[in-house]
Amino acid sequence: MKVYLIGTGMDGGRTLTSEAREAIDSSELLIGAERMLKPFADMDKRKVCAYLPQDICDILTRENCGAAAILLSGDTGFFSGAAKLRQALAEYDTETICGISSAAYLCAKAGISYENMKHISLHGRDGNIAVNVRMNEKCFFLLGGSVTAADVCRRLCEYGMPDVQIYIGERLGYADEKITAGIAAELCGNDTDKLCCLAAVNGAYLRHIPSCIGDESFVRGEIPMTKSAVRGNIVSGLDIEKGSVCWDIGCGTGSISVEMAFRCPDGRVYSFDKKAEAVRLTEENAKCFGCDNIFTYESELPDLPEEIPAPDKVFIGGGSGSIKEVFGLVRERNESADICVSAVSVETLGLAAAAFEEYGGHHTITQLAVTETRRAGGHTMFKAQNPIFIIRGKLK
Repeated sequence: MKVYLIGTGMDGGRTLTSEAREAIDSSELLIGAERMLKPFADMDKRKVCAYLPQDICDILTRENCGAAAILLSGDTGFFSGAAKLRQALAEYDTETICGISSAAYLCAKAGISYENMKHISLHGRDGNIAVNVRMNEKCFFLLGGSVTAADVCRRLCEYGMPDVQIYIGERLGYADEKITAGIAAELCGNDTDKLCCLAAVNGAYLRHIPSCIGDESFVRGEIPMTKSAVRGNIVSGLDIEKGSVCWDIGCGTGSISVEMAFRCPDGRVYSFDKKAEAVRLTEENAKCFGCDNIFTYESELPDLPEEIPAPDKVFIGGGSGSIKEVFGLVRERNESADICVSAVSVETLGLAAAAFEEYGGHHTITQLAVTETRRAGGHTMFKAQNPIFIIRGKLK
């Protein structure tokens, strides 16, 4: 049996390609969700409503025909079920026929290109909104789940980006299609159809990944903060990936959390501190820098909320008396996690080194002594910071 995986574009009609139409015409069986089958209701072919891979496999096993077409919305390579279907249908002679994606269609209607655009699916899932808009000139959000276009706009306003240009596409390709343009602040109350997507254009996006952010840029309180030069060494040494899950234990003002967050725009940073003031400052700094992938907890590890996922990268601020217990928790959740500990005292250094030794992890110890300059009258003077030890390694 020949099986076509067909992207039907926006509506299965005007945006259906000629190649897709020919494949549908040559097929005896059409399979797809109800919305996908509707444009072909008048065709004299067998039609079965299904979209789960196993259900489709079962149907093909029962049917006796020369060719079947599986109808998928938009494009087969853009947040599509085609990838899982190809795996499930490995025993069949399959052919994938691309369609017009919602991103390409909306950008054409809005008159913008989608070169270098970051694509994020919020269809049936939560995701990082503000941090991606902060770090990319153009972002496309596929909606349709619990997160609405208004929610995206409110998130951007909450995280300091009310002037980002927004394009909202509703029921694209249909007769009642609607395109709405404006800035985020104007569209926070916009009520949209569930079949919806959004493009955000941020002319003030970051052209770099912030590192060694100036201490003066953070909201400060009475809580100690890891200084710029030391912070840069700690975060860069963790080799954080775009989708990493990071733990910042003893987050203080959140300066480490913020620099972690910029390195994992597709991941999450979970920030813990036993002091309510530290949690408040971390939340405030997360909003100031547009990092909505930071999640704070007033908690002293190893007590861990159940919903926290296993970490890939862990930073433990110096002075914590429960370093050994935290190491045990991290190993229980992910024995190959990277861990970094900062220590300003010999006692904390000893605790961290002993924890690495106990859990069998190779580690290195680096001592940093940072000296900056300041002006005093007509002279340039030196001002030294307290030396600090950086202990980093893996648990195995």
